[in-house]
Amino acid sequence: MAEGPLAGVRVLDLSSVIMGPYATQILGDLGADVITVESAAGDTSRIMSGGPVPQLSGIALNLLRNKRNVDLDLRSEAGRTALLRIVATCDAFVTNLRPRSLKSLGLTYDELAAVRPDLVYCQAQGFASDTDRADDPAYDDVIQAATGIADAFRRVHGEPMLTPTIMADKVCGLTIAYALLASLVRRATTGEGQHIEVPMVDVMKSFMLVEHGANAIADGSTEPAGYPRILTPNRRPQRTRDGWIHVLPYSRAHYEALFLAGERAELVGDPRCATLRDCILNSDFLYQTVHSITGLRTTAEWLEFCSLHEIPATPVADLDELVAELPFEEHPVAGRYRATPSPVRFDRAIPGLRRHAPLIGQHTAEVLAEVGMSPDEIGANAGHECLEPSATTTTKDLA
Repeated sequence: MAEGPLAGVRVLDLSSVIMGPYATQILGDLGADVITVESAAGDTSRIMSGGPVPQLSGIALNLLRNKRNVDLDLRSEAGRTALLRIVATCDAFVTNLRPRSLKSLGLTYDELAAVRPDLVYCQAQGFASDTDRADDPAYDDVIQAATGIADAFRRVHGEPMLTPTIMADKVCGLTIAYALLASLVRRATTGEGQHIEVPMVDVMKSFMLVEHGANAIADGSTEPAGYPRILTPNRRPQRTRDGWIHVLPYSRAHYEALFLAGERAELVGDPRCATLRDCILNSDFLYQTVHSITGLRTTAEWLEFCSLHEIPATPVADLDELVAELPFEEHPVAGRYRATPSPVRFDRAIPGLRRHAPLIGQHTAEVLAEVGMSPDEIGANAGHECLEPSATTTTKDLA
């Protein structure tokens, strides 16, 4: 297997749960040497779902892949010293510890830059560090509620709801990854590192207002926020005679083909779908009409029809079916499991599974030896007792 495009880049990962680990999974898939620092208590992702063995949940098997794991007690002098020795060898640092915890542990940007001046330091937490909420805990659910996602559901269904996926964690993980990559490119041309901050609430506000700023964006507008085509309860998959499909007509020709197939010829020429703008403004009526039509044929018949008329359409995928499609890998401890492939394909540098998800502290001795620590120094960092989660002392301080 060829090396990935980030081969030669070393990343120190002091993050937990999903957001940070997802970002570093991406970097690891792209070839970076990711070193994760974890307390003996273990990261939450290791127990978020069932799994074949302790420490390796179904989530952790993929989320923690392509990483090496070092078990350090950051409250101890030996642990902090070891961390700084690793930092000195790294190109980038990723953390979702809150500002107060970073300060108490002596792991602020200034302190780490003193060890590695060209370090790219990425700090992600719920709220910006220059606000009075900087140290507030903020899980995905909280960020969804704070950034308009829950309100969008209210406008559709009458009450606030959350998406049935940890959208904020994953979008912010992607944001961490691209921000860090941009800074590494800058460092390659200037030789300078920098401090990056990724506040989840700011990321998700920006994400939501791409379309939902809509008519309210213009100065002086009295129009409400929200993109009409999205904010209708009829924007959802449609029942067919034997299952579910999602048909998305996107032009007058699309709608009129469906009207004729659905015995609604009276709607041909209807001004509510005359232009794309008309289709957007009348989405509720048009989507409702499509729902009334799709029950006349089977899913397969509609897919054939939509292909003929170039109407975007797909059967509704089942989560279990998606998992069943994944390829198998063989973990040396956990055994056979299904791996989620990297979604990006390169024609010259091929990312892929280079390391299976590690156990806690699996690579402590290996990594500390690499950074020049003696056997006695390595021994001082081995086998410390399991730490209980603490808001100020361990990697269990969640953003």
